[in-house]
Amino acid sequence: MPALFDKQILISLSDTDHDVTQIQNSFFSIVLTANVQFDNKFDGYEEASKDGTVLFVELKSANQVIREYTIYQRGRTIDGTLQNDSTTEQFIYNTVKPRSEKNNSKHIHSLYENIHKYDTSAFGTYVTIREIEEVIKDQVSIPYTMFTDYPNSLFGDLKIKFKINSNAFVFAQVNPIISMAKYYTRNRTDLMASGPDKLKNIDLLFRNWSLGYQYTEQFTQMGCTADLITKISIEQIADNGLKNLMCSISPVTLSIKNYVVTEETANMSGYKATDDSLQGVREFYANRPFVVPSQRVEAWSFPTSATTTGIRTQQNIPLSHVTDLCLLFPKDARAITCYENPCYHNMQVTTCGRNFPDMP
Repeated sequence: MPALFDKQILISLSDTDHDVTQIQNSFFSIVLTANVQFDNKFDGYEEASKDGTVLFVELKSANQVIREYTIYQRGRTIDGTLQNDSTTEQFIYNTVKPRSEKNNSKHIHSLYENIHKYDTSAFGTYVTIREIEEVIKDQVSIPYTMFTDYPNSLFGDLKIKFKINSNAFVFAQVNPIISMAKYYTRNRTDLMASGPDKLKNIDLLFRNWSLGYQYTEQFTQMGCTADLITKISIEQIADNGLKNLMCSISPVTLSIKNYVVTEETANMSGYKATDDSLQGVREFYANRPFVVPSQRVEAWSFPTSATTTGIRTQQNIPLSHVTDLCLLFPKDARAITCYENPCYHNMQVTTCGRNFPDMP
């Protein structure tokens, strides 16, 4: 069933064809159509550059697309699974866990250096300047790793109700030289057939590109502002036909106006079990409660803000069954998955008489 903007989606996490569902090996497929709004126009591009200059709109990790969720077992809400900040939960999960413990499937994790390689590990959509005002479509694979094997044939259906977080998306400009070279390689025959002008302009771009063009070379959160290349043009500077490359860089804010989820599917892994195995599980839990584990993230704000001279503050936070603790210093209140490492700026945290890192 289609789901409109900010509406809840209910989907089953178990498969009747399986006696045991392997949730750790399962994922969601979500097809959504989103309209992206730009507060600055990209109307200064030379015709030859429109198809070869690219923006990448994506998630740093696919599972960050869920904003909140609740787990149901046989129609009953599982205590402790009401997660109102799943995006932060998944951000922390992908930050503190070693790579060996992450889901390393295709289109799951986006590293900035990989988007310029058009690497299959990156999750997102490449949008050319010509397509900049068109609808963006994507397919989202969401790993769900709350716990491992679930004996659904004994304990019934498991469902999840969740909402999409459109603010979790990020964007970046692909290196124009790399994207233009890839466009030229893919469309060389058509470009040669279209005449010499386009090829000459592309060649001029390659020969005159300057490292002095300082645009934002990192991910930027949706709703935040980045310096992007808004104009690439070839202009004649003399009567003899001599041409020059002109490039303009301007602040641009991207935001998602709305989206529609047109399809959602749970791709559940699992297996059949023998009658003896199921009987053993049944007997094991005959006098024991079966527990569906849950996890959640709680965010606490410091009473004072950090300044250029540092921060000295105290915060009492009640902790219970805590596995990980992250300290974040967002530069923008809208940043939820894009942060700069403050240790790059000689930062040192002192807690319980111990310094992190040892030397600033």
